[in-house]
Amino acid sequence: MAAVNVSIEEQESSGMSVKDKAKLQLKKFDIGDRFSHFPGGKASVLLPLMVKDGKLHLLFTVRSMKLRRSPGEVCFPGGRSEPTDKDEISTALREAQEEVGLHPEQAEVICRLVPLIDRTDSLVTPVVAFIEDTFQARPNPEEVSDTFFVPLEYFIRPSKYNVVTIQINGLPYLVHSFEYDDPERKTSFRIVGLTANFAVFLALAIFGEKPTFEVQYDLDNLNSSAMDSFLPQYERVKSKL
Repeated sequence: MAAVNVSIEEQESSGMSVKDKAKLQLKKFDIGDRFSHFPGGKASVLLPLMVKDGKLHLLFTVRSMKLRRSPGEVCFPGGRSEPTDKDEISTALREAQEEVGLHPEQAEVICRLVPLIDRTDSLVTPVVAFIEDTFQARPNPEEVSDTFFVPLEYFIRPSKYNVVTIQINGLPYLVHSFEYDDPERKTSFRIVGLTANFAVFLALAIFGEKPTFEVQYDLDNLNSSAMDSFLPQYERVKSKL
């Protein structure tokens, strides 16, 4: 896979921007509506990419302490599917509008990536979209206490990282944990679990580089190896419905 973190001179000579290169890469990993008819609980998260100072950045939210489930955790805008949602994209865009004031027309949706199963056995689909660098988040205080950006390359070359291996139905899974020191807020944020896994996969899909830590993917067959990891969990949950 070709990397997109090329020099400005290379970008100009190819006639393509960092954003355009990323979009081309991401479309190779689009799973479309393959899992849209999952009969169990479903949720979607939006992975909002922004180009700042010529580099890709990813928007995160911090869950309000008012929430009963996972208060204070770092996550992406997102939530449970509702009957009025047409698909996973609709869910992600609706939730992003409710949580951070991102209107659907402000997001250029690029693709849906391989989903994961969360702790409640719900199917969580990541939806990737680009947002303009002029976007100013307006957090809904009932759901979000803060928002911040992290350079996407941090998820292949982190400065503060650790991992634990857990067993799910006899299969080993890596749980990534990143600590990011935000230079603007002078605050450290911990990014872990499904949120970290989605960020890592997104960075691998776009940059196509070997990270400085171990991952459970075959980097030459990223999507198929992600499917190999996901499908046993998917089939396990389906069998219980």
